[in-house]
Amino acid sequence: MEPSSYGPFPNLPITRRKHFAWPDGNHLALWVVPNLEYFRLDDPLPGIHNERVPRTVARIPDVRSWAIREYGNRVGVWRIFEVLSRYGIRGTAALNSDLCDFHPEIIAKALESRWELMGHCQTNALRLNEMPPVQEHAAISATLDRIALATGARPKGWLGAGVAETWNTLDYLIEEGVEYVADWTCDDLPFGMKVGGRTIFSIPYTLEASDSCQCYNQKATADQFERVLTRQFDWLYRESEHTPRVMAISLHPFIAGVPHWIGAVDAALEHICSHDGVWLATGSEIVSHFALQDIDE
Repeated sequence: MEPSSYGPFPNLPITRRKHFAWPDGNHLALWVVPNLEYFRLDDPLPGIHNERVPRTVARIPDVRSWAIREYGNRVGVWRIFEVLSRYGIRGTAALNSDLCDFHPEIIAKALESRWELMGHCQTNALRLNEMPPVQEHAAISATLDRIALATGARPKGWLGAGVAETWNTLDYLIEEGVEYVADWTCDDLPFGMKVGGRTIFSIPYTLEASDSCQCYNQKATADQFERVLTRQFDWLYRESEHTPRVMAISLHPFIAGVPHWIGAVDAALEHICSHDGVWLATGSEIVSHFALQDIDE
């Protein structure tokens, strides 16, 4: 993608979109994105605003910060599996490929639960925009290759670690066969992005209906996070009665999976799933259906 002052897509307000419908008469597509991440004990960890402490000043090992995150992989993720299963929700997990080596039991459970797995870099301790440009393509390819080896399927979706990209990321993702990307959080519907004459779809992700944003940035309580999710849903659901909408929920096992937060997720999903017209979908299902619509953007 050539550097530019605007994204690789036209400015098309949501009020001017051509009407379409989600499958089976549904009007709101819900996709839940558990972030399955791996952080190395011997690497500087991201701070609460997703910026790594420079290695020159980081104190390694940062046991306190690392152990909090490791709790998510040892304990918290299993609560998320249980809660999503109870509502018939198949997660679309943003997966650090290093997790395939260090926590293969999580991969096995995700496959058993019929979750979709998106690429999410190799480790969350290193973002694409923090590495030399010549290494970025190799890192993306290695991420997708490792997940394919572990699961038997090459990911169709991508979420950058730290939601980070460079000017080259979309080109590399397209070359690697990725069909959709969740980094561009600027809409409530999917849309096509033209890059070098080729198309990759953006899918609505969220930085607000996210446990990490609410916990670390907004300093919200679990009860407040539940209200964020239910209010986000209520408004989108109201709008979706006239025009389809997508709602994303972003979860991190080391946050949403702790005992005093998991109940908030459970209560919010109970509220959401009690409504008619909600399609419990994966990222690929949403994008594949949208791509088949006669929508010229």
